[in-house]
Amino acid sequence: MPYRALNVPEHGMLDAYAATLAARGYAADAAQQAAADRLQRLYGELLSFKAARSGTLRRMLSRARPPRGVYFWGGVGRGKSFLMDCFYDAVPYRRKRRIHFHAFMHQVHRRLDELKGEADPMAALADGIAREVRLLCFDEFHVSDIADAMILGRLLDALFARGVVFVMTSNYPPDGLYPNGLQRDRFLPTIALMKERLDVLQVDAGVDYRLRTLEQVEIYHCPADADAERKMAEYFAAIEGDAGEAGGAVDILGRRIPTRRRGRGAIWFDFAALCDGPRSQNDYLELAQAYHTVLVSGIPRLSATRANEARRFTWLVDVFYDHKVKLIATAECEADEIYTAGVQAGEFFRTVSRLTEMRSREYLALQHLAG
Repeated sequence: MPYRALNVPEHGMLDAYAATLAARGYAADAAQQAAADRLQRLYGELLSFKAARSGTLRRMLSRARPPRGVYFWGGVGRGKSFLMDCFYDAVPYRRKRRIHFHAFMHQVHRRLDELKGEADPMAALADGIAREVRLLCFDEFHVSDIADAMILGRLLDALFARGVVFVMTSNYPPDGLYPNGLQRDRFLPTIALMKERLDVLQVDAGVDYRLRTLEQVEIYHCPADADAERKMAEYFAAIEGDAGEAGGAVDILGRRIPTRRRGRGAIWFDFAALCDGPRSQNDYLELAQAYHTVLVSGIPRLSATRANEARRFTWLVDVFYDHKVKLIATAECEADEIYTAGVQAGEFFRTVSRLTEMRSREYLALQHLAG
């Protein structure tokens, strides 16, 4: 038995899942349990694959094929990341990686720039990833950028060919990826490839587990009036004391972005400075890595014609959430009223859920992930 040869539990995924449920006082729902069972099957297949290829001679002689990966999707707060935690921690692979999809694509674009002199930069990139990673887990798989959409198919195909196994979580089924995107017809083969190479499961029981026991903290101030601005100044002073620099700008990827105040670990912006101009996920990644706390004043109610600002704000929240950045804000309206109609409105439900969680004491107690 491979689990004996590798000295690991036979039901490692399910054991971890059950133990974590018990520790949190939760009960499994049917959708989560089905996903956990599928991940347990993948856990066993990965053990068998590893055992069949242990040792140089076995690797040379083995005809074992890597197992099929899993793509599981569902609404916000349905336990997808929780399931991924249990699975990832249980798999006894050294060459494994779990990463937010935005951060991964940021690294991909940077590496492709470095490989421009290669005859086939994509093949060289895939070779490098496959040498380092046999199991690649993506959190929050979502394609909204045309640059990502145009290269993703070739990259996934190359990694599948090199035996990389994927587990992905998403709020969307594969057919719902890159909706209304430019040249979406060119992305359809990528969707077909994912459906061909991955088992697709829905995890959606209608319960948002993340929000069930949250104790809210007053760091989201509505309306954005003088009293709210006074509280923002108090928060900044509590974090930075007198060290914060008033006014000025910060350089992010070659662009100067005006700031209200800037300190060693906290920075304060107006919403317009962060989301009205040309920004990408990479800008927000730079901020998330440099600052543990970001203050944003004047989040407006966004009309249907302001889809670009809504998209940028969604990117900002996604990246800050992934890096456990503390977000303190003033807003014209409550989070669920910021953007209710327009091409990004469906995606914005996730943003509202995350904004709510980011106000909880549980979230605020988490360590900032600068890397």
